[in-house]
Amino acid sequence: MKKGFGILIAVMMLITTVFSGCQSKKSASDKEISLFLSLSEADTFRQTLVEAAQKKAEEEGIRLEVSDAQGSIENQVADIKAAAEAGYSVIFCGPVSVDTTTELKASAGDVPIIFFNSCPPQKQLKAEQYIYVGSDEEVAGQFQAEYVLDKLSDKDEINVVILKGPKSHSATNGRTKGVKETFAASGKKINYVFEDHADWDAQKAQNLFEVFLKTGATADCVICNNDTMALGVIEACKNAHIDLSSLPVLGVDATADGCSAIENGDMAFTVYQSATGQGEALIEAAVKFAKGESTEDIEGITQDGKYVWVPFEKVDSSNVSDYQK
Repeated sequence: MKKGFGILIAVMMLITTVFSGCQSKKSASDKEISLFLSLSEADTFRQTLVEAAQKKAEEEGIRLEVSDAQGSIENQVADIKAAAEAGYSVIFCGPVSVDTTTELKASAGDVPIIFFNSCPPQKQLKAEQYIYVGSDEEVAGQFQAEYVLDKLSDKDEINVVILKGPKSHSATNGRTKGVKETFAASGKKINYVFEDHADWDAQKAQNLFEVFLKTGATADCVICNNDTMALGVIEACKNAHIDLSSLPVLGVDATADGCSAIENGDMAFTVYQSATGQGEALIEAAVKFAKGESTEDIEGITQDGKYVWVPFEKVDSSNVSDYQK
């Protein structure tokens, strides 16, 4: 998830504004809809999500402006305050930190916020006003643990290494929880022989796994909260001449590099998270908000109206070609 793109991408995201042309599909009820998207920081997954939202907005004849907070809470708060003052209909927010949710909501005033990429606590969400669009992170962890349990079905005791994303990120907490709860329900003895935060970063993951190898402990699998960290682990394994066919390394996101690693036999498993599906769902929900319509018929909406879930999908060597562009 976290992978730097450099100044060019950041600038591109800052200046991106989508307008409809004279062949706009606007009706009288939505001609004034304008949307503002605050991105926590640019990376591969988020760029894909934004591009999908831009395309969907353009098709609907809706104005969408995108701003990159570049990892700064101060930038994000200022951007959202300015968007509210400018009269945008709905604000999209991928929080730099979910700990700032109250401040972000206050900055938006009466403008509804649709959160994405990192989910605020449930108590901060409210149907028709503050909702979250994304994928149920616990399911990704569940899928990873199920793969390991199937792959190592002959073992009654499994030694597990877990490398996690940032401490405050909802995906970190949800994916790790999904892994551990699924293992706990298996009846097998699970030993967590190493667990640390590599913050979505390949180099950090590589360094941490090299530290683990120096302990002399053994692992039966390495579960990473995203593909980028899994690729860092794979690099460490190659440097240490470890046979990856005997040590399953798992990720999440089904990035292009992650899928290539599965095709090459280096990575065992990943979970596809549809950035495109999430971007499109953002626009669909925003249009409902802007028109004052109920969101209850949006695909994936939960019964309490606080979440719109875009399903995860399992990816391994048997179907990886379906996810490669």
